[in-house]
Amino acid sequence: MEVDRRAFLATLGSVAALESMDSEAKAEALEHYMMQQLDSTVPAAPTPAPDPWRRGTGGLFIPRRAEANAERRLPELAPMPEKPTLVDFYNLRFAPANHVLQSATRALKTGMSEEIILGCLLHDVVLNLIKVDHGWWGAQMVEPYVSEKVSWAIRYHQALRFYPDPAAGYEYPELYNRIFGKDYVPQPHIKQAYDYARNHKWYMEARLITVNDLYAFDPKAVVSLEPFIDIIGRNFKQPKEGLGFDGSPVAHMWRTMIYPNNPL
Repeated sequence: MEVDRRAFLATLGSVAALESMDSEAKAEALEHYMMQQLDSTVPAAPTPAPDPWRRGTGGLFIPRRAEANAERRLPELAPMPEKPTLVDFYNLRFAPANHVLQSATRALKTGMSEEIILGCLLHDVVLNLIKVDHGWWGAQMVEPYVSEKVSWAIRYHQALRFYPDPAAGYEYPELYNRIFGKDYVPQPHIKQAYDYARNHKWYMEARLITVNDLYAFDPKAVVSLEPFIDIIGRNFKQPKEGLGFDGSPVAHMWRTMIYPNNPL
């Protein structure tokens, strides 16, 4: 994806605001901007005026522009089924989900394991709920329903973004240097997470998510959830009560996305 540096910086308010951000915040802001640009290429249904009760920091809560000079609006949300499945969330809360679908499609086409494909499909969906520390939040949100390997890989993909591994096909993102003008110095907890993950038995699973993450911002790509329905069925433990109502330690996270308009 071509990123207009001036347009991106304008979303931050000022150069001073950029200079006050640490490396992790800059990377999160850039990825969020790219995902919004990617999703804006998909025609959206008409939306109502912003709901004053919707609160939060994720994509479901932040008004966004469909095009230049358009009024900022919150996306209109259809009601969820009584017992929502992961597929329901993709269709009704995560859509258009271009980035994660591109990521999983790339993993599928390059012959990666179903666990890695599922990790790519899930790695950024938590951004609809919250932006900060999305690797950790994302892993926690799916942990009861996927293998330990998948949740571990999602957790550590966030830290691995800042560290190249040419042998695995991952170079340091040139875009970071081009947009921000200098190399990052990751925060201590990111460096600590990288050092731990680099020596872990599942390092390559997390690394392959970053490989498929970095190269999944093609505005011309046509992707669909359909190729992943069976993979989800085999690898995602769908609760019979429905996501958000199964009494798991993370059910409230799914419920927040079901009912983002609830004021309390």
